[in-house]
Amino acid sequence: MSLSKPTTSQAAALALAVGAALALAQAPAHAQPADKEKCFGVALKAKNDCAAGPGTTCAGTSTRDYQGNAWKLVAKGTCEKTESKTSASGFGQLKDFKEKKA
Repeated sequence: MSLSKPTTSQAAALALAVGAALALAQAPAHAQPADKEKCFGVALKAKNDCAAGPGTTCAGTSTRDYQGNAWKLVAKGTCEKTESKTSASGFGQLKDFKEKKA
């Protein structure tokens, strides 16, 4: 099987695809919707939206249920009414927190 040289149109399509991928990779993350808020300590293991502490990257990287430094987007005004088994108040928090001992 011999490999043929790419045509000009194939090379142009590849260059366009690579350029688009690089532009998307450098684009800023989407802003948080106005009707949502970050709620720390309510996400289940690997179900967080972001911020899962040192050694993790982002969404889906929390290592345990109700992790105090991992957040989930919830409807605005509901965070502090949502159960959190690790929060001192028993509910989600608007800022990350040190988890209480079970």
